[in-house]
Amino acid sequence: MMTDPIADMLTRLRNASAARHPTVVMPASKLKTEIARVLREEGYIRGFDVQEDKGKRVLRVHLRYTDKKQPMLLGLERVSRPGLRVYTKRDTIPRVFGGVGTAILSTPRGVMTGEQARRLGVGGEILCKVW
Repeated sequence: MMTDPIADMLTRLRNASAARHPTVVMPASKLKTEIARVLREEGYIRGFDVQEDKGKRVLRVHLRYTDKKQPMLLGLERVSRPGLRVYTKRDTIPRVFGGVGTAILSTPRGVMTGEQARRLGVGGEILCKVW
């Protein structure tokens, strides 16, 4: 049994990106799919799809690289975890590297970036930071 599936997802993405793999496969969930959607919208990955494999749903993430084969995902950091949840109000949403990176939040209006949450005026749980 896995205690933190989001940390597992981020570790798989980090390792696959460092090894220059074109895709990475992991067990699928609604939250992981929403995180992948945000990563695609922000330009960190090329895309993703959810498939059925031997009766289990899997999430296949297609990584994105620059023309010089440098990964677009330079770093991923899990902020809130099962043992220590981290919540923020709309006024204190963190900026990652002065706005260069992205904070991904789970809010009452769904999973979104810190910038979107700031615009909508909602706070929530800080899932991770990406740069």
